[in-house]
Amino acid sequence: MVDHAISNIDAAALDAEKARDKERFRARISAAFRYVLLAGVGLLMLYPLIWLIGASFKTNAEIFNNPGFWPENPTLDGYINGWKTSTPYTFTTFFLNTLWIVLPKMIGTAISCTAVAYGFARFEFPGKKILFASLIATLLLPNVVTRIPQYLLFRDLGWLDTYLPLWVPSAFAGDAFFVFMLVQFLRAIPRDMEEAARVDGASTMQTLLFIVVPLLTPALISVCLFQFMWTMNDFLGPLIYLSSIEKYPVSLALKLSIDTTEAFDWNRILSMSVLAITPALVVFFVAQKYFIDGISAGGIKG
Repeated sequence: MVDHAISNIDAAALDAEKARDKERFRARISAAFRYVLLAGVGLLMLYPLIWLIGASFKTNAEIFNNPGFWPENPTLDGYINGWKTSTPYTFTTFFLNTLWIVLPKMIGTAISCTAVAYGFARFEFPGKKILFASLIATLLLPNVVTRIPQYLLFRDLGWLDTYLPLWVPSAFAGDAFFVFMLVQFLRAIPRDMEEAARVDGASTMQTLLFIVVPLLTPALISVCLFQFMWTMNDFLGPLIYLSSIEKYPVSLALKLSIDTTEAFDWNRILSMSVLAITPALVVFFVAQKYFIDGISAGGIKG
């Protein structure tokens, strides 16, 4: 009887082990399928970028004769000739102009939007709900609706052909999306540390600078990344307000590479396009962790 009971226990244990093995096998198959599927979708989404990089090393004739991304006879002519441009200026000037536009916008956006968001998230004042509703309502306005009034305003101020029309709106929290994003992030942060700082005699500005801003670091990095990428990709704004070629950013300089005729080198345009998107890609991947943390934390509490 004892031997029979032991044999039944061993058989049950063996069956349980087999069931666990089958479950582990199914889990591995499922994981492998998911990874293969994700890799396939990722490759499909990245292929245009991969083709762009490969085509930038092709000759102009090979771009149209070889549909693959791998160049048969790699050449740097597209980068060398494209960097020179057809103007008296090289792309060095245009990259510096872009940097001169991006940095003030990022700094102005981070400072102004933080101050406005802190006011909406932490203080009560008359008309707060109406003002916040008005701010959010501006998100529903298409940019094209405000282009003409803004142009007329900046023209009357004498700011045309300067960078001021691109800088000033950001310095006064003109990007409602970032204000809303920071308000949502602040609402998810407990007020305990701020109240403790107030008890110790800290002023509102000190509380903001030394308590709130360090807690806002992931969200502020996300704001700066968004502003960086949007400004790098902005074509219409500089096109409207800038008329001097020496002040053009990269987005407008790429258009200068395309002549009015059909006889232009596509490899030059593709090469400069690769260089134009490289800063945004590098910055995004370097700060990817903070970017994801800022976006996810901002949506915890509404």
